[in-house]
Amino acid sequence: MSPSTSDTRLFDRGSWPEARRVAEVLRKETVGGALLLLATVVALVWANSAWGDGYADLRDTVVGPEALKLDLTLGEWAADGLLAIFFFVAGLELKREFVAGDLRDPRRAALPVAAAVGGMVVPALVFVVINLNTGGGALRGWAIPVATDIAFALAVLAVISSHLPTALRTFLLTLAVVDDLLAIIIIAVFFTSALAVGWLLLALVPLAAFAVLVQRRVRSWWLLLPLAAATWTLVHASGVHATVAGVLLGFAVPVLRSEAAGGPAAGPGLAEHFEHRFRPLSAGVAVPVFAFFSAGVAVGGLSGLGDALRDPITLGIVLGLVVGKAVGVFGATFLVARFTRAELDDHLSWFDVLGLGLLAGIGFTVSLLIGELAFGLGSEQDDYVKVGVLTGSLLAALLATIVLRFRNRVYRRLHEAETVDLDRNDIPDVYERGRGD
Repeated sequence: MSPSTSDTRLFDRGSWPEARRVAEVLRKETVGGALLLLATVVALVWANSAWGDGYADLRDTVVGPEALKLDLTLGEWAADGLLAIFFFVAGLELKREFVAGDLRDPRRAALPVAAAVGGMVVPALVFVVINLNTGGGALRGWAIPVATDIAFALAVLAVISSHLPTALRTFLLTLAVVDDLLAIIIIAVFFTSALAVGWLLLALVPLAAFAVLVQRRVRSWWLLLPLAAATWTLVHASGVHATVAGVLLGFAVPVLRSEAAGGPAAGPGLAEHFEHRFRPLSAGVAVPVFAFFSAGVAVGGLSGLGDALRDPITLGIVLGLVVGKAVGVFGATFLVARFTRAELDDHLSWFDVLGLGLLAGIGFTVSLLIGELAFGLGSEQDDYVKVGVLTGSLLAALLATIVLRFRNRVYRRLHEAETVDLDRNDIPDVYERGRGD
């Protein structure tokens, strides 16, 4: 039997330990988002300046041993290497959410997972419909508008000073994490052109050794880093995009000290420790450097910005991010409410869901990565991808700003009430109990 309306609420506040953890994560991602925006602006200015050839030469500089198939350009190193750190942190976060977070409850997990799926399916359909008759392999870019960039979205929230309630922030963060997982599955399945099974099987050896060590709480970097590097190298050699190695390594790290026997009371595993160490590196270095090498598109080389914006690939990406994401997230949330007979929390409205859907349309890091995989770094189509991702993300950010600023007075009151309650609350977090371990 479906739960009654009074029993089920969408976007309720959740537990206080989760609220504190989400606040800490979002603070770090907001700083990373600011650095990402700065790196993007620098890349765009440099690529369109009189020294634009220098930018292209730097991006295309080849570094690394050819014998190990690691003779990559700096742009490829940023996409394949640095983003593996980003996906490692995403793997840690996703596992933590479903093992020890509020989302271990399937009823809580259903909403952000459904919204993430809706927010990926609808944008992909929008892109496909627009490019059905384009030809030239344009449909290879169907997955470009499916991703949400949480760092970019949080930077927008910081700029507009929106005081989103904890429940909405948690929803946005979880949606983005699930989004990242689905995106990496898409990358592994649809953008692996030639699979070398032998190299992939060999990658399981250092991965298994890494898993055994972290399960035993070994923190020695001289052991773990070589195993992680070996896993990354072998996955890269197999033809699977190397960022998949980051997710697999993240999943191998235990969230709880004894996941099999102890439950949450057993205290934290190494996941929290690694997340504290690597999230600043991911948000502050890996993603901004990738953005710097990926966002620099010379608009003059595209016969003008107007021609680029009229291209079906660009239009598909822009409409996918702005319209597809909003419709997908809003529609999936509405369907969850409809079929579970749930209602929004008393203080929220469907206007808030629309604002989150628009905010989720800020696709940047993973969208640029998929664009490079679909069309090739430096190709004309890849330049159209960059224009589409940048334009769509900016439009989504502008529309989200209008909607969320309209509701900011309500958010501010809720935020102040939550702050007072949180200051009075003394419930110990499971992770705080185990920090000394």
